[in-house]
Amino acid sequence: MQWLVRIFFLLAALGGIAWFHDVRTHRPTRVQQANRDGILLLGNGTEPATLDPQLASGQPEHHIFHAIFEGLIAPLPENPDGDGPGAAATWTHEQFTTWTFRLQPEGKWSDGKQVTSADFLYAYQRILSPKLGADYANMLYPMLNAEAYHSGRLKDFSQVGVKALDDHTLQITLNGPAPYLPSMLKHYSWFPVPRHVVEKHGKMDDRGNTRWTRPANMVCNGPFKLKSWQVNQTVEVDRNPFYWDAAGVKLNGIVFLPIVSDTTEERAFLDGQLHVTLTMPLSKIPVYREAKSPFFHSDPLLSVYFYRFNVTKKPFDDPRVRRALALAVDRESITRNILRAGQKPATGLTPPGTVADYQTPDLMRFDPAAARKLLAEAGFPDGKGFPAFDILINTSEAHRALAEAVQAMWKQHLGIPARVLNQDWGVYLESQRKLDYQVCRAAWVGDYLDPSTFLAMWQTNDGNNNTGWSNARYDALINQSFREGDATKRLQTLNEAESLMLNEAPILPVYWYTHSYLMRPEVKGMLPSLLEHRSYKAVELKP
Repeated sequence: MQWLVRIFFLLAALGGIAWFHDVRTHRPTRVQQANRDGILLLGNGTEPATLDPQLASGQPEHHIFHAIFEGLIAPLPENPDGDGPGAAATWTHEQFTTWTFRLQPEGKWSDGKQVTSADFLYAYQRILSPKLGADYANMLYPMLNAEAYHSGRLKDFSQVGVKALDDHTLQITLNGPAPYLPSMLKHYSWFPVPRHVVEKHGKMDDRGNTRWTRPANMVCNGPFKLKSWQVNQTVEVDRNPFYWDAAGVKLNGIVFLPIVSDTTEERAFLDGQLHVTLTMPLSKIPVYREAKSPFFHSDPLLSVYFYRFNVTKKPFDDPRVRRALALAVDRESITRNILRAGQKPATGLTPPGTVADYQTPDLMRFDPAAARKLLAEAGFPDGKGFPAFDILINTSEAHRALAEAVQAMWKQHLGIPARVLNQDWGVYLESQRKLDYQVCRAAWVGDYLDPSTFLAMWQTNDGNNNTGWSNARYDALINQSFREGDATKRLQTLNEAESLMLNEAPILPVYWYTHSYLMRPEVKGMLPSLLEHRSYKAVELKP
């Protein structure tokens, strides 16, 4: 009898193990469950530094803002780089200088309050307020008197070129003709913010006022609204029932996952935890490409990878040192042997294709002999006496691989010592702002289709300059370009400005991007964009 009891319990235990294994085997992956729920799972690089669209300056924030906010103009569902109706239903212009926008009659904030032209007026005054210290305030400089107000020279905001003609009509007057304005208005620096929520939790120009962006408080005007924000885990958004085109939104929600490691992100994708990665490991790109994987995508991107020099610190205050470092980088070798995804060596800053008629200066080249000559002229023959310094990067295997390659090139060709210093995203951004670095990696995705999106940021005291470099002639050329009505002359002015800046070399362009990533075939409507624009309302999941 005892043997029978033992056998019975043994069989029961084995059956239980088999049942448990069967349940685990057939448990849906996170992606499978998300497909059923209509929830898109996106890799988003690093933890966003802020969810305030007027204080942000990075790509992780950019992707989230396209879901929860909407500017006057929105990406077209069939072409994200095209200009479609957003918070504005229609718009007209006079000589590309005075623009009039009619807002959506059904446009509302996610708390049901009407979106009015006064919301845009408030947002533009807020981002241009000197005390707020918005990095992207310069994006509004094409607007009449915007720069004067931001610099404090003009105190009366009513003199800035924006007016609420009535609750649903906004008029923007520019310094000069800007056919590219609709493309510019899709950037989050031009998005509205809800005055009734911002000022409920603080003052308009209080940079430390972050309470209004918390999930319990935040009010948005995009196709989705903020549901939750678990730091270093997820940012979740769900449908905004008050969105003017709510019926056209196909997803029920989006989850943005901050995955810093390229390798970890790829593993999460293969394990069924993600629909789309932000990037992928450099070493795996040739493998996916050669295997013709249905998951692999590589799209053109209007973006440049570069290094900043802190020109306020010796020896980087000497242009000869900066030019020497630029001449000692073999960009062809980097794109061919390290990146291997179709990237192009950057001969200048502005990527080709920004506009058809703009010719990027061909000034960046690999010339170790010329580099050594310049370094010797600066007082460091064969690198002797050159102080050790750090190349600052944010956490990423790709950034480290490239920094180590540049480090080796500077050692080999110039005999100078460099270390690689890694910081998390938020700390890295703050180090840039405070000029608490010597050399720092950076990248810039175009905010609109015009060379000025790559060039205006190097003006004196611009919030995205972060090099300490200043040149009065450069400032004058950029300001002249904003007022020039002749398109050909305007591009010539920008070309002159870019050449001046590259010869002074406060930055070192390395390569022009392609965007390599993994995406599941059930994701439909998420289309390539030169500007990383996303029309999330057009995205759907069809397993």
